[in-house]
Amino acid sequence: MQTDEKPTFQFAVYLINMTTNIRIWKALSLEAGVQSKDIFGKALNLEFGRRSMNIIDKVLQPDSNVGGDCALCFTREMYSVDVSTLGATIRSFNLNESQEEAFLSCIAARECHRKNTVKLIWGPPGTGKTKTVGSLLFALLKRKCRTLTCAPTNVAVLEVTTRLLRLVMESLEYHTYGLGDIVLYGNEEWMKIDAHDDLLDVFLDYRADVLAECFAPLSGWNHQLELIICLLEDPLKLYHEYLELQDKRDGSKDYDENLEEKEKELLGNANPQSNQKKEEIYSQNLKVPNQHAWKRIVAQTLRENKNKVFSKKGNQLKHGKHEDKNLPLQDRKTMELTFTDFLMQEFDSIRKRMTTFVVNMCTHLPTSVISSKVVKKMIESLDWLKHLASLLPSDISNEEFKKKFNSVEVYGNGVSCTEQSKLGTTRKECLKILKSLQGALVLPDLFHDYEIKNFCLRRALLLFCTASSSARLHSEALNRLEMLVVDEATQLKECESLIPLLLPCLRHVVLVGGEKQLPALVKIELSEKAGLGRSLFERLVLLGHRKHLLHVQYRMHPLISLFPNVEFYNKQLLDSESVKERSYKKRFLQGDMFSSYSFINVSYGQDEFDDGFSRKNMVEVAVVTGIVLNLFKESVAMKQRVSVGVISPYKAQVFDIQEKLGKGFIGDADSGFSLSIRSVDGFQGGKKDVIIISRVRCNKMGSLGFLSNPQRTNIALTRARYCLWIVGDGETLINSGSVWERLAIDAKTRGCFHNADANERLAYAITAALVELDQFADVLNMDSLVFSKARWKAPPNSKLGYSLYTHHPGDVDAGPIGSTSLSFSGTISSSTTLSRNDDLSPGLSSSIGKVI
Repeated sequence: MQTDEKPTFQFAVYLINMTTNIRIWKALSLEAGVQSKDIFGKALNLEFGRRSMNIIDKVLQPDSNVGGDCALCFTREMYSVDVSTLGATIRSFNLNESQEEAFLSCIAARECHRKNTVKLIWGPPGTGKTKTVGSLLFALLKRKCRTLTCAPTNVAVLEVTTRLLRLVMESLEYHTYGLGDIVLYGNEEWMKIDAHDDLLDVFLDYRADVLAECFAPLSGWNHQLELIICLLEDPLKLYHEYLELQDKRDGSKDYDENLEEKEKELLGNANPQSNQKKEEIYSQNLKVPNQHAWKRIVAQTLRENKNKVFSKKGNQLKHGKHEDKNLPLQDRKTMELTFTDFLMQEFDSIRKRMTTFVVNMCTHLPTSVISSKVVKKMIESLDWLKHLASLLPSDISNEEFKKKFNSVEVYGNGVSCTEQSKLGTTRKECLKILKSLQGALVLPDLFHDYEIKNFCLRRALLLFCTASSSARLHSEALNRLEMLVVDEATQLKECESLIPLLLPCLRHVVLVGGEKQLPALVKIELSEKAGLGRSLFERLVLLGHRKHLLHVQYRMHPLISLFPNVEFYNKQLLDSESVKERSYKKRFLQGDMFSSYSFINVSYGQDEFDDGFSRKNMVEVAVVTGIVLNLFKESVAMKQRVSVGVISPYKAQVFDIQEKLGKGFIGDADSGFSLSIRSVDGFQGGKKDVIIISRVRCNKMGSLGFLSNPQRTNIALTRARYCLWIVGDGETLINSGSVWERLAIDAKTRGCFHNADANERLAYAITAALVELDQFADVLNMDSLVFSKARWKAPPNSKLGYSLYTHHPGDVDAGPIGSTSLSFSGTISSSTTLSRNDDLSPGLSSSIGKVI
């Protein structure tokens, strides 16, 4: 764009990540690509290959029977689950009738080989959708059903993975054995995986780093196993090798790093421990692992692993270091170790590294690679080694020690016959069990990072990722996936859902969500009108596919759930017994305005654009800020824990509320008060004790713009547990002709409609905001809140001037939220009678002078 004077700008650039769009395009072009002989078609074949279209054919047909149950399989499966140990476990989850029906339907579908199925689980807010999905995935894991679980966003993927792990961790053998069957993968930075410590043990990148150390040929598990066997069979041989290396190093002018590496293999990285406390565990049955001791070892090892990963990131070291480079370098001038010191140090070093490897392999290897029998044997070997360490003498001469360790038949003065017998017997048992491990566990011969990751993906039973990231699985030759579970399916574009649906060998699909909640995000209005944002879930519902409705809600107080239930779910939802109890009704602030459900009418102010294209309403900002501050004060005074969420559809409003609270609000980490301020889209899946909604729009025409969207309205209205307070202009909403009109009328009918200025503190906040906005006409209106409690009024024909100033929070003489002082001067008629410096209301003062 140019003018006669000078150009302002000549072009614009819009940056967008095209990865997902490219993957969608390839999925949509698959059928043409498979049949094509051109370069593009060959590229598609290379990445996606020839795929079975059976599941796609079933999904896209207007046949509602595809979502039905096979009568024979469903009945048989119900009996099978009921009598199995899995059935007892599932019953411990306390699923209600609708949840159990959806669960059993999906399990029966998996066992049915007569037809492909697509199941729809409709989970309104608070009905235990995540719990049902977690229970289903747990059952599929126990039945070794290879399942891919997808969601449209990283946040949703992390949530469903977390829920599953809570169930799994309670049932694992040896505390972590079995986690290797679960893999979470994606962009580490976007997922913010470092903030989810409980998910690190199933995250693919982290797992690849840990297993790389286990697989390393010169420092991994196999090497340590050979080393400990050699040490127990012939310690003198290793000691002589160590002495030879010492001689070569001392005699070499140019130090050879290879010699140092060899010495490291012999010396390890542990400090010698002399006079070690000898634990009397010989009398214990070492074939039965001590679960409590093993639990402590696992926790310590996993904690050290994570600390090491974080330390690497801090030093900007990349993933994929296969050899153990953290072994400390030995001082070149170190004194030569005696045989006793060498043996003690070497034994202790190898034993510690073997413990680390056992924990890591137990945690990260799939159960198809390492059996529970092998894990038990490995833990037994560690117990025997620990017992042997307690028997090793450390206070005799080198020559005597060599004799005692190498020949159990010769008795000397340094060790008693009983100790000699224990040492020899324990050494033999150690060698026996260690040698049995050499053939019992065969580790893959993998060295590269991507090879280890592909190994984990191919062997896993449960995979978790976003729908877009599932494109990676097309190139990994995963030919054994049976079931696809899509959580938050209504937020996933139909075209994007094709990416996981085209994976080979899929027989069954479970879509979980609700078309009454947020749809997929489409930024271009033309694309939205064309139906780009429609989800596969929504399409199938329109085609008549059956939905399993989860109909009992456990989140909202009945006064909160009443309107959404009528408006969005045709009264199909039931309140659980827990939310109907008297204890569930909580009062965080005094007054009817702050009961469980309330519409707080703010008829002052106006909505306006900020510097960009978003709207804000500063009077509502003042009201919301005042409520939050009051909540915080009450929470601290009463020592009551409360989580508060503030929701607004406009980013500008969210920003201004954050700014106001950032200046006047001081949070206390130990007070139990938490606050989250986000847009409607940002609160999808969230829940808080108290939710405050700021509607922003204020106009006589009732124009709401995109606020009239019923799906976003449903999300906003269903986030609260105990209290939902809606702040907005009632007149605007009643004139909108939308769902908000019905909500405002419903609030009036139920006696839940309150004027904000009826609350004294909120009245102060509104007045201060109007003064700051220079809206004096509203402040001085005879019917306004400023004069509502005044003991005088000036006649309409009086000429009254004024000056105003505002006290903000933090001023010495300010009120609890902020107060406004008004000073008047001017001329009025001689008939006017004014009281002497009357207070208009507490916190507001007026000084009036008569001018003659």
